[in-house]
Amino acid sequence: MVTADSPHMLTLNDEAVPLIHAGAPKKPKKPLPKLQTSILMMLQLADTTASASIYPYINQLIRELDITGGDDAAIGYYVGAIDSLFFLAQALTMLKWSRLSDRIGRKPVLLVGLSGACMSMLCFGLSTTFWSLIISRCMGGLLNGNIGVMKTVMGELTDSTNMAQGFALFPMVWSVGNFVGPLMGGMLARPQDHWPGLFTNPFWGKYPYFLPCVVSTCLLLLAFFMLLRFLEETLSTKRRPKLTSTTLGVSNSANSDGQEAFAQQSMANMPLRSLLTPAIVVPIANYAMLCFLDMSFRAILPLFLSTPTDLGGLGLAPSSIGSWLAFCGIVDGVFQGLFFAKIVDRFGPKHSFCVSVSCFAPLMLVFPIMSWLVHARGIVDYAIMYALLVQLVLTVTWDMAFGTALMFITASAPAKNVLGVVNGLCQTSGAVARAVGPALATSLFAFSKEHNLLNGNAVYVVFIMLAGVLRWLGSQLPDEIQDRDE
Repeated sequence: MVTADSPHMLTLNDEAVPLIHAGAPKKPKKPLPKLQTSILMMLQLADTTASASIYPYINQLIRELDITGGDDAAIGYYVGAIDSLFFLAQALTMLKWSRLSDRIGRKPVLLVGLSGACMSMLCFGLSTTFWSLIISRCMGGLLNGNIGVMKTVMGELTDSTNMAQGFALFPMVWSVGNFVGPLMGGMLARPQDHWPGLFTNPFWGKYPYFLPCVVSTCLLLLAFFMLLRFLEETLSTKRRPKLTSTTLGVSNSANSDGQEAFAQQSMANMPLRSLLTPAIVVPIANYAMLCFLDMSFRAILPLFLSTPTDLGGLGLAPSSIGSWLAFCGIVDGVFQGLFFAKIVDRFGPKHSFCVSVSCFAPLMLVFPIMSWLVHARGIVDYAIMYALLVQLVLTVTWDMAFGTALMFITASAPAKNVLGVVNGLCQTSGAVARAVGPALATSLFAFSKEHNLLNGNAVYVVFIMLAGVLRWLGSQLPDEIQDRDE
């Protein structure tokens, strides 16, 4: 009998009581379902590779469309507009796709998202005007809500014992995709120039960037058929019951399962406002701020590396910048895949998150230090390389925050049948942050340099202050990940 004084009595609204107690013995770690996580990671790899494949040639494509009137300095605005509109389109429908996955299942929504990505890539490769490029990219944002649904599936495939291991795969595969995608896009763009004997058809002269798009589409189609054939539905109300000697003929169990499914389906249709509780809003606010600062840093980094030394940058060539960014991506992905789960298991998700986000302030501080070193020494030498390596270490530590933030978001869902909408809210806020962050960061960078505010370093001061806001938000997270496995 459970009394009011019993330590086992918990209420549904008692958000302050962690379901994993500090003194409780650790549960044995459950192995990840290899086939299901492999298919999910293949989908992530195909999606990331396709999205990243356009970046090596997008500037050249804009230049060849002759929409800037020969002003190469204006190309960045058009490229930025394409990126921002993609994220804004994604933000408009991300929540709707996630809510739909709570009703009809994860697998159908993932298949629709892959189909939308295929159409977007093909249309992008066939685009000959700026507006057709905009429409094709927005199509990808509107029709593909897979980024949120994939994380929902991972949350349903894992439990409290292996969640860190599962979510560590996302940044690792993302890094691989961001390495393979640009490499593939750069090699396959304008094939009539590289392999004139093979690509003789006038089609390749009219659409010189169609080949990387069609190869990306083939990867997406491969993921589509693998998902269609092998991925099991993870939404509990849409899973097919496994018929065994135990379940056959047991009417009470069937009736109980039916009542549970009805209750879960009702929860999936609950109003969105009822989910906006502190337990859900705080992790999402952390994730949104994380995305904003991360995209801002990734916009400032190549800008700083390419800015002439007399303006406070390093003045590196595009090839050097590309090589350094590719190296950083590989190191980051390998570290997350090998060590993220072990670090979170050792120190706990909240402590790991707070340490990670605390790295952003020194990460930004490295920029003015490198500017001072270049100004003092007059050249880019080994001291700058050491500073870049320090910044790489800080970046790798900073990126651990994404995996831990996703763990908190997954655990914040009051039931697995609303995990989709919770992830939808998370990815919608992240998409808006990603749309705003780069434009604001690059504008602040240019404004600081143009008006010599704080010797051109005002942009870094602003983001160091915003890093303090994120650190405070991190302190509001629960001390433990709630165990909802039972």
